[in-house]
Amino acid sequence: MFAAFVASLAVAVGSWAVRTRRISPFSGAARLIRSLTDPIINPMERWVHRRGGNPQHAPWWLLGIVVVGGILLITVAQWLVAQLARASFAANAGPRGVLRLAVYYLGQLVLIALIVRVIASWFGAFRFSRWMQPVYFLTDWIIQPLRRIIPPLGMIDITPLVAWFALRIVLNWLMGVL
Repeated sequence: MFAAFVASLAVAVGSWAVRTRRISPFSGAARLIRSLTDPIINPMERWVHRRGGNPQHAPWWLLGIVVVGGILLITVAQWLVAQLARASFAANAGPRGVLRLAVYYLGQLVLIALIVRVIASWFGAFRFSRWMQPVYFLTDWIIQPLRRIIPPLGMIDITPLVAWFALRIVLNWLMGVL
């Protein structure tokens, strides 16, 4: 990832130097830089232009995409390694470990569904959106009973927050018991 970052930084700085005439555009160095960077920058310029951006910012977009993509790739790789270690530990612990792992994953799935439900409601995606139906299926069993007990605070419905805290407490208790 570091090599990809350094390469995209070199492309961005070289393209910027030629474009802003820090390096004479007619020199041999500029021709070399353009011959090396244009195959990368030209598709990026078209991509930026199609989305309404300034094509001159394409090298910096490239650098940003490489940085964010690298961070995401490293984060996903670390997460996968942690999940594999967790699964290996559960398998070595026998049936009780596998049960703990299943409870952990189911709890995490419901917690994520609660967060998705709240964030999607901010954007107007509710129960009858096709992609929201599984989220509501996973969370209605805890939200609906709490709604009968907890009144909304003006326009704010705090039942997902209360459900999240209650679920965290129950999951921590279950993990301690198992």
